Amino acid sequence: MTSRARLRLAGILVALALLALGCGGGGGKQELVIGEYGSLTGNDATFGQSTKEGVQLALDDLTSKQQGMIGGAPVRVVVEDDQGRPEEAATVVQKLINQDRVLAVIGEVASSRSLAAAPICQQNDVVMISPSSTNPKVTQVGDYIFRMCFLDDFQGQSIARYAAESLKLKKVAVLKDVKNDYSVALAQYFTEAFAKLGGTVVVEQSYSSGDPDFRAALTVVKARKPEALIVPGYYTEAGLIARQARELGLNVPILGGDGWESAKLIEIGGAAMNGCYYTNHWSLDQPQIQPFLTAYRAKYQRDPDAIAGLAYDAAQVLFQSLGKLATDDPASFKALTTPGSAADARKAASRKLRDNIAATRDYAGVTGTITLDENRNARKPIVVIAIKDGKKVFATSMEQSAATQ
Repeated sequence: MTSRARLRLAGILVALALLALGCGGGGGKQELVIGEYGSLTGNDATFGQSTKEGVQLALDDLTSKQQGMIGGAPVRVVVEDDQGRPEEAATVVQKLINQDRVLAVIGEVASSRSLAAAPICQQNDVVMISPSSTNPKVTQVGDYIFRMCFLDDFQGQSIARYAAESLKLKKVAVLKDVKNDYSVALAQYFTEAFAKLGGTVVVEQSYSSGDPDFRAALTVVKARKPEALIVPGYYTEAGLIARQARELGLNVPILGGDGWESAKLIEIGGAAMNGCYYTNHWSLDQPQIQPFLTAYRAKYQRDPDAIAGLAYDAAQVLFQSLGKLATDDPASFKALTTPGSAADARKAASRKLRDNIAATRDYAGVTGTITLDENRNARKPIVVIAIKDGKKVFATSMEQSAATQ
């Protein structure tokens, strides 16, 4: 046989092998491949890092209780860094779906990045669970998109209610991030609710994510003599805003939302954060989080933030739903977890997984009891955190039904 003939034969054999793999009809080894994406680097890197740590603790639980398996199939999580950029979030989720063949995706924290990735998951019939994106638009993308957190309409109402009823405020200023979907929406919901409670926003100013200097906007704010400043942004800017406000003599309380939730908040803002408040998903002294808190401290030698807790809850709800699928419909579970499964069978199985997640009711999560409503949003209480003497302490909690309508 000539060299050319041998090469031709080798090519034919390779092609036949690839064809056999592609048409294997689900004969490969079962494995649960789950995607996770977040800002492991970038301006708000603690969000992605906390999400990764929360999911890892859920995996640790699975390993200790079920040898890391669901329905006899091992669980593997593929983590991607979106660098805190919406366009990169879309790119990495495309990769998770098309190359890694994930059966579900956990992420993101930032609503702008969830909104960039959610349409891709929806178009591919792949479940996406955002642990902590609070913008209402996220789950409006489609019926494969879920979240484990409350929404910004409730959060904005809660900030307004605390400002008006607990702090007795009548006049406030708003400083929002115009490049951040979360910040813009939360500012709007707060403003509408505060007006209904008899309050007035005397001035609204804006900034853009990554800005280092807020003194011009704060000077305008100070001139209007507000009783408080509302900053519905992320911890990175909130800490700097608080410091610069105090430097300018603007010594009123500053209020924000769950975007402040990071250990870095007080590290950045220092003593300027004392006397400030923000809404959150938990307080570290709540009873239901104590086992998680113990496990987290043992593994990471520090306290978790609520972002880690929400990611843990997201992973646990996904694991529970996969376990139900394995028990109730083994054929669908196999189609979803076996390489080479027929596309139609995998799609039908993905729909059944979606239905299982949608049926979540009264799940005892570390961030509260989770019931998903008809729009795949979690209904749960909200916590208000006060910062005193450099520490975050529980101020109050509010039920969703008690928010301003």
